[in-house]
Amino acid sequence: MSIATKTGDDGTTGLMFGRRVAKTHPRVQAYGTLDELNTALGMVRAFCEVPVIGERVLAIQKNLIPIMGELAVLEVDVKRYLDKGRILVGPEWADELTAQIVDLEKNHKITYEGWATPGATKGSACLDVARTTCRRAERALVAMRQSGHAVSPHIMRYVNRLSDLFWLWARWTETLTGVFGQDSVS
Repeated sequence: MSIATKTGDDGTTGLMFGRRVAKTHPRVQAYGTLDELNTALGMVRAFCEVPVIGERVLAIQKNLIPIMGELAVLEVDVKRYLDKGRILVGPEWADELTAQIVDLEKNHKITYEGWATPGATKGSACLDVARTTCRRAERALVAMRQSGHAVSPHIMRYVNRLSDLFWLWARWTETLTGVFGQDSVS
């Protein structure tokens, strides 16, 4: 089967279980922006100067796949989704990110004042792109919820924590490479 199915030529796209919606549907906007975030995280892994961040980013990328899957399921099909062995995001996903944030703030001597101008290193610049893409994904999730579609509070919390973590990782990268603060704005 070809990647060019031509089924979207009419401006619609497929959700799980054969459902079709407009490509501008809030659900598609939400999981599409998370797909963009996944791509930005690929850039982080390619350019980040701190190997442990790359390892943790890969784990996050793997988490984004079931999150996008959950978002691609209409409420009427959630039981079918679960019956197929798929998982839903739980509170422990965001708890893990929160633990990483607490560890970074407490144990890794990240020095920052004011706000940093992105671009001090390749890795921190990629992390800042991921952070801003993540914030846009968060806004898309809120818009989806405000338009009357259910969005798991666990997904909302996870995505919110991600952007905080990306900001800290960018500053940590700059601190470890000794270039933090060169272009900071107070």
